[in-house]
Amino acid sequence: MERVSFDLEFIFRASPTILYKFLTTPSCLIRWFCDEVDITGEEYEFVWSGAAENATLIDDIEDERVRFEWEDGEDGEYFEFRMSRSPVTGETILELTDYCDADELDDQKQLWESQMKVLRQETGG
Repeated sequence: MERVSFDLEFIFRASPTILYKFLTTPSCLIRWFCDEVDITGEEYEFVWSGAAENATLIDDIEDERVRFEWEDGEDGEYFEFRMSRSPVTGETILELTDYCDADELDDQKQLWESQMKVLRQETGG
């Protein structure tokens, strides 16, 4: 199956500092992303419905970018969050890059849209 990358963009009222906290700390990740998370150094173990997935934090620039690589992912694939401020509105732009099988693209986009809705609620907008 062909793998494809995709990018999504979301607007938040929350600052990059607040979003960064929600992307990197266990107490915040369990509020919108996963059921449980265990972090040891750069290694993250995310748990959904009892199933664990391991990822390595491969790039981390506070308030700017967080990039993970799945332990069992394809070579060169990652998922990344980039945060920036709109110079016009002052809102925070959260850009997401992820990979999936070509036939799952719509489902993956819908999943991220749903996750971002929860994240927006948790961060106050």
